[in-house]
Amino acid sequence: MLGGTKFLGRATVEAALARGHEVTLFNRGRTNPDLFPEAEKLHGDREHDLSALEGREWDAVVDPSGYVPSIVRSSAEQLAGSTGFYLFVSSVSVYSDRSKSPAEGDALKQLGDMPADRLLEDYSNYGALKALSEEAVAAAFPGTHANVRPGLIVGPYDPTGRFTYWPHRVARGGDVAAPAPPDERVQFVDVRDLADWMVGLCERRENGSFNAVGEGVSWADLLEACREVSHSDARFVWIDGRFLLDQDIEQWMGLPMWIEDDSDKGLHRVDVSRALQAGLTFRQLEQTIEATLELAEPTDAAGLSPEREAQLLEAWERR
Repeated sequence: MLGGTKFLGRATVEAALARGHEVTLFNRGRTNPDLFPEAEKLHGDREHDLSALEGREWDAVVDPSGYVPSIVRSSAEQLAGSTGFYLFVSSVSVYSDRSKSPAEGDALKQLGDMPADRLLEDYSNYGALKALSEEAVAAAFPGTHANVRPGLIVGPYDPTGRFTYWPHRVARGGDVAAPAPPDERVQFVDVRDLADWMVGLCERRENGSFNAVGEGVSWADLLEACREVSHSDARFVWIDGRFLLDQDIEQWMGLPMWIEDDSDKGLHRVDVSRALQAGLTFRQLEQTIEATLELAEPTDAAGLSPEREAQLLEAWERR
């Protein structure tokens, strides 16, 4: 496991241990270093020092922490002679056309004149870097690799606050600003479902690329489930998307998971049929909400502050 102590990596280690596997963690030892005392721990830096991986053999490697192609290439080449299978965690952001329902065979983003050696602050080269990283893994592990392309990953220990905003906000009750229309669907995947399925891919050595996200749920069903789980008195105020934009509400992060721009709506319409055929399953939505309330905290980086939400609701009422 390259990483393994923060979010998806953490859940994957938990899944692997629960399934009886011996696990080795390779990381810098800085994030949650006391986790998993039963696992072997090797310290290094995948950008500068992979020496701890030398002279060893593993059945599979899971890479949830690769963003720069050259760094991914170094890790893959280092492990190519000593590891039977490489699972790289990519993203649905690799697709060049995100206005439609992305499927695995669709065209991928090109880097163009953006840098290949770092992730830009606005993430504009994120998808292209992931696509190039996929190529690096395929070159080092031809026929023995999986490129897993998740959508939004949610649940326990989520550091992003995106999905997390909604269960916590609904639990506070009162008038909740929500993006209309209520029947618009959103897609996400519980980190535990994704992690357990990825371990299964490694066990079976299933080669190829897989979109990995839930089949989708309407905004109305999501928020109603949040209300039921938290026993809240929340009342949902459905606000038109164009009005939200006019009020300078940021898509995706400002009002988390909301997408109004047609060029990106495919992020909530991802074709996951191939992953379903490969055994991906999903737990009850209420279980994800319960775990999020218990084990994930909202952040200032995602969602509306109470003051900003009050201003938005007042503006909507005055329109």
